[in-house]
Amino acid sequence: MLVFCAMSFTEVLRQLPGLTFEQLQLLVRRALELDDPSLSKDDEALVEKRLAALQGIPASAVSLDEMKVRLRARYGK
Repeated sequence: MLVFCAMSFTEVLRQLPGLTFEQLQLLVRRALELDDPSLSKDDEALVEKRLAALQGIPASAVSLDEMKVRLRARYGK
């Protein structure tokens, strides 16, 4: 079990080479959760309202393949 809460950032960095792939994934997930606070109820309602509005406009959505084409055209690779 990973317990990093009592460790300094430097100590965590020193431990990284010894972690398994699964432990690294967990560490990254936890870090992202800390950096991404949940939405307020008002914000969630606004997102849901806007998603519902977009579902009624088929032209507002593109397939994953089309999105990849657009991203490659814009950013390369």
